[in-house]
Formats: sequence, structure tokens, C-alpha cells
Amino acid sequence: MPIYAYRCEDCGFTKDVLQKISDPQLTDCPSCGKSTFKKQLTAAGFQLKGTGWYVTDFRGGSNAPATGVAGGAKADAPATAPAPAPAPAPSGGDSK
Repeated sequence: MPIYAYRCEDCGFTKDVLQKISDPQLTDCPSCGKSTFKKQLTAAGFQLKGTGWYVTDFRGGSNAPATGVAGGAKADAPATAPAPAPAPAPSGGDSK
């Protein structure tokens, strides 16, 4: 069940209420008793994490493939070549 944030427009009382989606909205303020208790618009309470979600998903616009991975390295970053193997160390001369 979702949690809805309510605020009284008259006295400023706020309360988070656990309700079913089908439940009617609350209108009477539990603090002052007036019918100015309104549901507030709040941000979603979840985040998409993991390697399967891309930064550009759900942003609309272009149908181009995603260019970055959320929480990871960007796919459009230039690839670096591996460092060359070090040259063998000089032997320090012949020891006889």
C-alpha cells in the first residue's frame, strides 16, 4: 500500500497516511477539524539500480541506443590501450 503525504492548508499540520489506492482522500484535518486537509504531490520512493538500467532510459526523445550505464563506466568513454610490457632489465654484464 502506498504512503500519501497530507497537509492542512489552514493550520499547516502534516501527516503521512498509509492508504489503499481505492480509499477515498482524507479531507478533515485531525488537528484543527477543518476540511482543508489536502494530499500533497511527492517524489517517487524508489530508485533503479544495477547494471541493467541505463542513464538515458525513460528520458524520451531519441531512439538512439543508450550511451551510459547507471552507476558504472560510460560506454562512450574512449577505450584505453593496455600499457606496453616493460622492457627486460639489463643483465648487468657477464659474470664469469
